[in-house]
Amino acid sequence: MGRKTEYWLLKTEPGEWSWEDQEANGGISKWDGVKNKQAQKYLKSMNIGDLCFFYHSGSKARRIVGVVSVTREWYTDNDGGAVDVKAVGVMRRVVDLAEMKKDEGLKGFVLFKQTRLSVVPVEKGFWDKICEIGGGFE
Repeated sequence: MGRKTEYWLLKTEPGEWSWEDQEANGGISKWDGVKNKQAQKYLKSMNIGDLCFFYHSGSKARRIVGVVSVTREWYTDNDGGAVDVKAVGVMRRVVDLAEMKKDEGLKGFVLFKQTRLSVVPVEKGFWDKICEIGGGFE
């Protein structure tokens, strides 16, 4: 019996690492530099094949732009630790934070409660709703 896929959201400032950077790098990157202990705990919980929303944060861009999958589980490095992720697809339509907050189907989404965390879990129902809003990913 296989393990079920878990879902996550990874935040990054587009000036530090953007979706374009992710795609230009052959789609594969190390997700590191996470210092918050709770966010690290979430990274350590990730398994190969888990799916993650790629979220641009910052003052000008707060939106989900794509999806990546975990290709290597937690390992230690010079920055403390990391997971490796690979681009799966771009959202057909970006999903802005303001739009998510207005949607009744996303009430209680952890992103709204733990706004400072760079890594948060996403419940399957919320994942499906966000994919619906964004028209899925390709």
